[in-house]
Amino acid sequence: MEFNEKLQQLRTREHLTQEELAQKLYVSRAAISKWESGRGYPSIDSLKAIAKYFHITIDELIGAEEIVDLAEQDIEGSHKKYTALICGILDCLVFLLLILPVFGNSGGKSETKAVSLFAMTDISPWIKIVFVVAISMTILNGFCTVVISSFDKPRWDRHRVITGIALSVIATMLFILTRQPYAGIFCLCTLIVKGILVIKSR
Repeated sequence: MEFNEKLQQLRTREHLTQEELAQKLYVSRAAISKWESGRGYPSIDSLKAIAKYFHITIDELIGAEEIVDLAEQDIEGSHKKYTALICGILDCLVFLLLILPVFGNSGGKSETKAVSLFAMTDISPWIKIVFVVAISMTILNGFCTVVISSFDKPRWDRHRVITGIALSVIATMLFILTRQPYAGIFCLCTLIVKGILVIKSR
């Protein structure tokens, strides 16, 4: 008997609805429905909770092949979760562009010196605002990614990672087009690292 059939049998034996079982296991009703329809397996922690609630062993609940599949899913989920977390931290590190002297400023002289973003004087105030907005949006996305990665929501993680990559591409192009090579290289490096992490997590 497959896991989904066993779970349905155990639930009906206890005269529980999917909603009631979900409340007892601290998961959503959609999760119970997904498990019972055979569209997925619970995490290791949820599997332990199910076994404990019904007073059976995990071996009685799930077969050897299913345990292997579950372990593989857990490993893949962990990789994606840590990828999202690292990408979020990299986005947060873009904050350094607000304080480090990585922007070129001639100040009306022939030689260019490196200054912080807010100390730049030879660019349009509008371009400076665009820089601040691009950096702020990347930082905000990074913060959201770090917070969201603590929840078990793979879809949210994926959306935040994709948004972070898009923001890195925009920031890199923006800095390169406005001839700010150090800031552009910084964003390009974070973009490359994120790309490598995403490819490895697939």
